[in-house]
Amino acid sequence: MRPDAWHLTEDIDDFLARAGDFLRSRPVMHNTPLTALEKLRTHGADAADAHGAEPTVFGRLESGGEVRAVLYRRPSHRLTLTSLATEQADALAAHLAGLGHSLSGVTADRDTATAFAGAWQRHTGAAPERDWWGRLYRLGTLTPPEPFPAGRGRLVGERDHEHLMRWCRQFAADVGEAVCIDTASWAGTRFAEKRYTFWETPDGTPVSMAGVNPMVAGQVRVDPVYTPAHLRGRGYAAAVTVEVTRAALAAGARHVVLFTNPANPISNALYQRIGYVPVTDFTGYSFS
Repeated sequence: MRPDAWHLTEDIDDFLARAGDFLRSRPVMHNTPLTALEKLRTHGADAADAHGAEPTVFGRLESGGEVRAVLYRRPSHRLTLTSLATEQADALAAHLAGLGHSLSGVTADRDTATAFAGAWQRHTGAAPERDWWGRLYRLGTLTPPEPFPAGRGRLVGERDHEHLMRWCRQFAADVGEAVCIDTASWAGTRFAEKRYTFWETPDGTPVSMAGVNPMVAGQVRVDPVYTPAHLRGRGYAAAVTVEVTRAALAAGARHVVLFTNPANPISNALYQRIGYVPVTDFTGYSFS
C-alpha cells in the first residue's frame, strides 16, 4: 500500500464530494463519522469541537479509483478511522508520522483501532492506553417490552432545558466523560443539537430520557439514554428507547443504531430484548 494513496485535506466540502458515497454505502458502520461530519459541515469546527482554531484534517484512502477508507483528525488531535486491514493501518501510521502529525488518540472498530495503536507506537514510541469501549447495535425488529410501564413519552422543550442539562451531566459522570455542561458550554458539547424525549409517569413526572442524533444517510443514532439511579429497574429506559425508535422509523429512518458499554450486562440485555442486534465492538486509545 503506497502511503500517497491517502489524500489529506482541510476542505470538508471537497472531502465529502469525493468520499461521501463511500460513507453512505455503510450507514450503520459509519454512523459516527456520518453524524460528526454532517455537524462539521453545517455548523463548522467551532460548533463541534471546543479545542481551538486548528482545523480538522480529513483523509481518504483511494485504490483503483475508489475510496476504500476515510479518516478525520479533530482539533483535539483525536483520530477517527473507518475499517482498515492491519497492513493499511501500519502504512497510515507511518505516513502520518512521516508528515509530522501528532495524535492524542484513535477511535475505530476494535480491530482497526488496535492495529493502528500498535503501529503508531512502533513508528512514534507513543504508548497506547484503551480509554473507551463500545458495542454497536442496530435495530432488527422492534419488540416493546411486556409489561410496558405506565406513562408516556414527551418531547423535551425549552422549559425543560435545565432539567435536560442536569441529566446530561449525570449521564456524563456515570460513563466517565469529563465534560462541562451548562448554559454557556452546551452548544459546544456532543449533547447539543439532538432531539430529546422524556418518559413521564402518569402524573407527569419525568423518569427517563433518550436523545437521538439528526438523521444522516437514512440512519439515526440513539444517544444518550439515561435513567436516574433511584428509578432504574422499572422499565423506563426500555420504554423511552422504544418511543424514540418508533419516532425515528416514522420519520423515515432505515437504520436505527446505538452504542452500549459491553461491560454493562443490564443495558446490553435490555436493548436486545427490545429488538436491537449487536454488530461489532469499537475501541478508543489515547497516546502518551
